[in-house]
Amino acid sequence: MEKIEHKMIAVNGLNMHVAEVGKGPLVLFIHGFPELWYSWRHQMVFMAARGYRAVAPDMRGYGDTTGAPLGDPSKFSLLHLVGDLILLLDKIAPDEDKVFVVGHDWGAYVAWHLCLYRPDRVKSLVNLSVAFSPWNPLMNPVDKFRSLYGDDHYICRFQEPGEIEAEFEKIGVKEVLKNFLAFRNPAPLYFPKGKGFDYSADRAPWLTEEELDYFASKFQQTGFTGGVNYYRAFSLNWELNAPWAGAQVKVPTKFIVGELDLTYHIPGVKDFIHKGGFKKFVPLLEQVVVVEGAAHFVNQERPDEINEHIYAFLKQF
Repeated sequence: MEKIEHKMIAVNGLNMHVAEVGKGPLVLFIHGFPELWYSWRHQMVFMAARGYRAVAPDMRGYGDTTGAPLGDPSKFSLLHLVGDLILLLDKIAPDEDKVFVVGHDWGAYVAWHLCLYRPDRVKSLVNLSVAFSPWNPLMNPVDKFRSLYGDDHYICRFQEPGEIEAEFEKIGVKEVLKNFLAFRNPAPLYFPKGKGFDYSADRAPWLTEEELDYFASKFQQTGFTGGVNYYRAFSLNWELNAPWAGAQVKVPTKFIVGELDLTYHIPGVKDFIHKGGFKKFVPLLEQVVVVEGAAHFVNQERPDEINEHIYAFLKQF
């Protein structure tokens, strides 16, 4: 990682840790759960070598970014998360009206809303794993997952402050991360109360021991509350997003998902992606790529393919 520079930037009440490398048009990489800027290590160096400025923050509540009120999940809404990024861009790229955006998992969810709220700031978008999900007037997402999968589903188990953190503490930070990052089952992820993971995985073959240790060292410092608070703000996001009912994401977009990604196998998602629903809400969706044999952490599992996919799309603009 010798070429990647690190800096701390004051934005939106946070001291935000930002990794960056390269010079040229800015590409903002947004990570998901339970991850860090480090999840984009392969993509950053690749894009920098092709004339881009790759920038990846540790998001609110993660890694070396400090100042987030961990005890108040309402401070982890999409409006806060998008606000952090808009104000970061104002600081680090004051002369760039629009930037490229690449998101994965929760980072993709944030990126969709960055494009929904502020399309004037985005040239084009590559999102991985999580497709756009239109606002549902009938049911907030937590109730939806509970109705589909019951109370043991991980999103439902993450709702009660402190509860899942206590279980993770018993399991151990490195074991928790190893199990999450190795998850390859397209079925839903469950955390039966008091039973932890219902599996113990070997370290993912695409992850070295040293890389796993880097993730573990940061979560050892911070704990998991920051990341889990994103899930605790799900219902609040649903309330706050009512003004965008029926709204479209009007940014040129490429979407990539692993064939074995659990998000791709949520009931209704495949049909939404492939049968016109996705294109209806993201009219400038130009390409959908399903990566055969890949699971959720596709940008780390298959970095060479994903690097080429990102570059091929962004260089058109």
